[in-house]
Amino acid sequence: MATHLKEGDKAPAFTGTDQDGKKISLKDFKGQKVVLYFYPEDDTPTCTIQACNLRDNYALLKKEGLQIIGISPDDEAKHKKFEKKFSLPFPLLADPRHVIIEKYGVWGEKQMFGNKYMGLHRTTFVIDEKGIIQKIFLKPKSASHAEEIISKLKK
Repeated sequence: MATHLKEGDKAPAFTGTDQDGKKISLKDFKGQKVVLYFYPEDDTPTCTIQACNLRDNYALLKKEGLQIIGISPDDEAKHKKFEKKFSLPFPLLADPRHVIIEKYGVWGEKQMFGNKYMGLHRTTFVIDEKGIIQKIFLKPKSASHAEEIISKLKK
């Protein structure tokens, strides 16, 4: 299952709480490009590789005018540990009730080792200055995600 959203759609509005208990809304970033990346779980191998790739290329992403926001079903406390452990320089929104996750259509059936289960589909949305979805990465390359985002935006 992939998201119901398409490139060119208006990005769904949201407000969430980050790892510092700060409220963050999409509208706070009007006039800026936002990389909204949904990931399954803090401190798991692939999620850590992806977060660290975005961290390591943070200056480059900022230079391109991109704001990074991570979202997962984890709570604020787990996000705070993840942020501290890996020195992550961007907000991680807690969405344990899947409010934002459902709005973006990234929760659904997954399969691992032949077992089906419900889970979050790792997906990244690049939202432009006007709040329109410019690019959707349905299967981001975790180890080179920042490079992938920048190269797609330059096209």
